[in-house]
Amino acid sequence: MKVSFFPGCSLEGTAREYGESIQTVCSTLNVVLEELDDWTCCGASSAHCTSRYLATALPGRNLALAESVGSDLVTPCAACFSRLKTAVHELSGSDSVAREYALKRPVNVRHILEFLCSEEMVQGIEERIVKPLTGLKALSYYGCLLVRPPNITEEPHWEDPRSLDALLIHLGAECIYWSYKTECCGGSLLLTNVDISRRLIGRMLDMACETEAECIVTACPLCQVNLDTRQDEIGELNKKEYSIPVFYFSELMGLAFNEPDAGKWLRRHIVDPQPLLKAKGLL
Repeated sequence: MKVSFFPGCSLEGTAREYGESIQTVCSTLNVVLEELDDWTCCGASSAHCTSRYLATALPGRNLALAESVGSDLVTPCAACFSRLKTAVHELSGSDSVAREYALKRPVNVRHILEFLCSEEMVQGIEERIVKPLTGLKALSYYGCLLVRPPNITEEPHWEDPRSLDALLIHLGAECIYWSYKTECCGGSLLLTNVDISRRLIGRMLDMACETEAECIVTACPLCQVNLDTRQDEIGELNKKEYSIPVFYFSELMGLAFNEPDAGKWLRRHIVDPQPLLKAKGLL
């Protein structure tokens, strides 16, 4: 199977392990991610705060490229997904931006999590599990951009999404329910209003500890960075000690598939997940 792929900027920097693990598990599943030729930044997280024209034109250009290829457009970044889906909605209008980037047909933008959790992929995933994640107590964390607003994302269960939960269960993990699965982590506020972001992250870490889960699993590069890199800093402020590994879902897929590169991805995390995984016999 071949799909058009919009990698976004973060896979070349802070989310390298996400990009590498996605490429690896998709290759194992015989999915070819054909990178969109000559793609450009979608404008998250600044264009929509600067200019409505820019916020639509940047992702609109990429949608036009995808339209010429003629297949679904898959992206791994929740922010890219949000901007691309919003642009599809905006370009259905009749203003000057919509006329400039008019699409002959709507481009079907899909987040990589939605794509891999689709019916056509689930059987292939189950067939390739070599080392089930038995005994791993995990929290699924979607963040806010994957599911909201529902009129843009088209997520039917936007208050209680289920795809990541189901994937973790398929992989053999114990998925613990919590009410913070779609809470905001502060996103890029960590660059502009640190106090708000610290408060939001700290509240999530406290709730994660209350559930007695052993890790958090996400599908968003910004969420992973916020939750993984700030635990010492927030722990010092809150006079608590946090040590909760934060995985990309694709890394856990790689572990379950017994991919040899999994250890390389995990060594890049700030909160070291290797002791937990070794204790579970998964690494």
